Amino acid sequence: MFPNLYTKRLVLRQITQDDIEQVFKGLSDERVVQYYGVSYDSLAATQAQINWYYALYIQQTGIWWGLCTANNPELIGACGINNISRQHGKAQLGFWLLPAYWNQGLMYEAVDACLDFGFNELRVHRLEAYVETLNHASVALLQKLRFQHEGTFREYEYKNGRYINVGIYSRLCTE
Repeated sequence: MFPNLYTKRLVLRQITQDDIEQVFKGLSDERVVQYYGVSYDSLAATQAQINWYYALYIQQTGIWWGLCTANNPELIGACGINNISRQHGKAQLGFWLLPAYWNQGLMYEAVDACLDFGFNELRVHRLEAYVETLNHASVALLQKLRFQHEGTFREYEYKNGRYINVGIYSRLCTE
């Protein structure tokens, strides 16, 4: 059974087919995907993302939650853990949120719950996040959550006609 998580203001629940319009709304919004590695231009294309969320859980290679406010079941974002390496005790963290909910501390609550699950239920030793260096909001969030900046991959990816730098951040279960 999919593990729901609860914070003061949020419910983190399984992302289902019924969420495709909200996932599309987020991952087609220029403000959201400006620093995000995935974007979609149609509902049909967004199906790949819904399939990915489902496959992670079924194949036990990760788990992503849909974020909802406590009083509304409509999806407002997502966060999760993927690329779990049981051999090395590590995994990657990711997240996105609709702009109407930015600057309210909601993603802090969600990611904090996600970290707790990763360290205490999945028993990973290390969680990593790869963040474009110009994504100041995500960098600030990770720092607030006590992630350490380990370095910057210079001109690591080609996006929108230019090479971009990507910072790597990590937090250990002992921190």
